[in-house]
Amino acid sequence: MAAQKGRDMLLKIGDGGSPEAFTTVAGLRARTISLNAKTADVTDADSAGRWRELLAGAGVKSASVSGQGVFRDATSDARIREAFFAQETRRWRLTVPDFGVLEGPFLVSALEYAGEHEGEASFAMTLSSAGEIGFTATT
Repeated sequence: MAAQKGRDMLLKIGDGGSPEAFTTVAGLRARTISLNAKTADVTDADSAGRWRELLAGAGVKSASVSGQGVFRDATSDARIREAFFAQETRRWRLTVPDFGVLEGPFLVSALEYAGEHEGEASFAMTLSSAGEIGFTATT
């Protein structure tokens, strides 16, 4: 796979409608997506060579997304702020070039605002998965 532009990695928040309409979170300069799967250790005294054994499919999967940048769009700013203060789960769509699209419910678990005297106001946020995340591979 050839190198990809980081700006092509998109983060969109849903409006809760039916059908769901997604708005790109504007002004993100950095984005990180972490996919995790906790394991279930089933090692016992009879394990071959006393090597750890893991039970396939028994762990808990989770995803987290973090981003930072500047708000440049009132719609995405308002949706993120409203989702945080209401602590409600929203559907999010995450597009990773040459990988695929992740979509599902996330909770805004952290929202930070910052600013320097001679600079623009910035924000940072963290999303935590709150249900099953679907994946569609890029073809």
